[in-house]
Amino acid sequence: MKKLLCVLLFLQMLVVTAVAEETTEAEASTGSWSQINQAVGKSENWQQLETDGRFHLGEKRTLEGYDKLYIMDWGTWPSMDGSTVCVPIAMELARQWLGLDEGDLNGFVNFSTTPYAYDRLTQGRPNPLVTIKSQGVMMDDAHPIDLVLATYPNADERRAAEDAGLELVYVPFCYDAFVFMVNAANPVDSLTVSQIQGIYTGQYETWKSLGGTSQQIFAYQRPHGSGSQTAMEELVMDGLEIENVPENYVSDGMSEAVQQIGNYDNGPGAIGYSYLYYVSTLVESSGIKVLSVDGVAPSPENLQSGAYPFTVNYYAVYRRGDTNTEAFVNWLVSAEGQRAVQQAGYIPLH
Repeated sequence: MKKLLCVLLFLQMLVVTAVAEETTEAEASTGSWSQINQAVGKSENWQQLETDGRFHLGEKRTLEGYDKLYIMDWGTWPSMDGSTVCVPIAMELARQWLGLDEGDLNGFVNFSTTPYAYDRLTQGRPNPLVTIKSQGVMMDDAHPIDLVLATYPNADERRAAEDAGLELVYVPFCYDAFVFMVNAANPVDSLTVSQIQGIYTGQYETWKSLGGTSQQIFAYQRPHGSGSQTAMEELVMDGLEIENVPENYVSDGMSEAVQQIGNYDNGPGAIGYSYLYYVSTLVESSGIKVLSVDGVAPSPENLQSGAYPFTVNYYAVYRRGDTNTEAFVNWLVSAEGQRAVQQAGYIPLH
């Protein structure tokens, strides 16, 4: 049965050139690639930074009965999953260490988004359908996730790891900003933290008292468990309860949130939230603008200094005791690894 599945997957892989890889898990069927509509490639001045070969893929074996289809072991390369916003850094890591062709990276970096990635790590499940299309390779789908590159997990996700008897290690590897977006036509350029909290507790009905027009406020949210909703609940609201809203005010994906603010009928009065890297790099966002908070813009300097109130990190998360993945993460936060982080367009720790 597994061999038949592999054959069907490879046939699909070779015929269909889709942006997003399909997955057999229904709950992660869309994946991160469905939330990305901008090209993700090498930086203009890309450099090869790593050459010592410590982290590499393992041996590949021919799928029985097929000359050009293979199953490959993970070797010393950590099997990954993670947040949509971390797809480009995972691609850069694969460029640096594995030398994969650009056309293979969207199949090799097959992220399922934050909640599903943490669930796979906690439950010891694999990231299925990771492929190297040009080589006819499917990575071993029996190997559990070793490393999650993601936003910080929410309380439920942290509790799930504890209930499973796991001690997870969280290592920050870059800075980003949790930002608030409004329609480009909205005259408001900055909000205070208390004003943002007031919007999402239902205190304000229009933009007039916030420096805007009498346009009604449409405050969009994200589903509980998503990386951006976790940041909203734990970083921004600080214990305040977010107002319940109709289902159509909860954006399933980050790209949908951007579209709702920039393009839809409610756009002029809409507000939503995301991560600056996502908005500036991974999705078309010409119809929106990013607000300052307390008069502080989310610039690289303000993130590294901590001046921007909602400065966040992305984390490399793994099981304590996994020495191979620990070594990989240690490289990621080394001077050389941080150069790779910066080369992928993120703001390094140092």
